[in-house]
Amino acid sequence: MTKGIYEIIYNKKIALNIYEMKLLGDTCAIKRPGQFINIQLDGFYLRRPISICDYDERSIVIIYKVVGKGTEHMAKLQAHQTLDILVGLGNGYDSSKSGACPLLIGGGVGIPPLYNLAKELISQSKKVNVILGFNCGDEVFYENEYKSLGAKVTVATYDGSCGVKGTVLDALKSVDSFTYFYACGPEPMLKAVYTACAADGQLSFEERMGCGFGACMGCSCETKYGSKRICKDGPVLTKEEIIW
Repeated sequence: MTKGIYEIIYNKKIALNIYEMKLLGDTCAIKRPGQFINIQLDGFYLRRPISICDYDERSIVIIYKVVGKGTEHMAKLQAHQTLDILVGLGNGYDSSKSGACPLLIGGGVGIPPLYNLAKELISQSKKVNVILGFNCGDEVFYENEYKSLGAKVTVATYDGSCGVKGTVLDALKSVDSFTYFYACGPEPMLKAVYTACAADGQLSFEERMGCGFGACMGCSCETKYGSKRICKDGPVLTKEEIIW
């Protein structure tokens, strides 16, 4: 984990209530896809944890949804403003478990952290299937970005306005086979995916956090291997250790 001041390169709306922000700064603490950053916002006591969508040697891309006062504040930030950020938090996904044909399942703002994972897996010559779940067509984002990587992409919308009508489980019926799965999204979706997928996998959990790096124990959960902190020991847990 590192702490630093990052400059906003751009902050733009890409779908209904969905924004993409690119930040300039040190990324040496990022070791795996699925890690997150924790942003200090002026006037707010707690930092805002946001998953890392993509990164390179000098920049980080995040995607967030406006759901409250903190993210409303973020949506108003402009290029060249700076933010105090903790970087390289969480354990991230382990791509070595994927096998030849991994499946990535994302719902809503659970979609961004899977993007860099897809990029990594495809660079390893893996055949990647991606399912992206949304409420409606106006919320769809990053479909083309995943396709540009070389992934096979299936979009599901609950209202049927784009792609498969229904949830990610309805889209899952079109996937012939896969060796391993990676998932990120709201807990009801994760539980449904956990039940539906016979293969092993890794699931990234969303949780309210205090410190973001394991000191306050505010995001602890019980697993088959004892208590774990979502911010530090997670947010990624393996299927075999999860207790619902």
